[in-house]
Amino acid sequence: MALQFPNRSRSYDDTARRIRFSGYDGMAEIAFFMEAGAFFPPAAAATESELLAAFDEARTSVYEAAQKAYARDRKNRHILTSADLR
Repeated sequence: MALQFPNRSRSYDDTARRIRFSGYDGMAEIAFFMEAGAFFPPAAAATESELLAAFDEARTSVYEAAQKAYARDRKNRHILTSADLR
């Protein structure tokens, strides 16, 4: 079954500076973490709402990157970076 993203929810982990979202392969939940640096330089003091808004704007590209990462390695947890969005 193909990886899908029926749940549009996402959350920000300030400690890890990552945005968490989930995809589903059939009944299996796959956790994805997008590094905040993919949207703003690491030194930037972006707020949680700015990071989540940037994620929402790039959602199509983020989902494509997540699908490619999952196709390469079908593990249940992936950390994506700015390199994955290229």
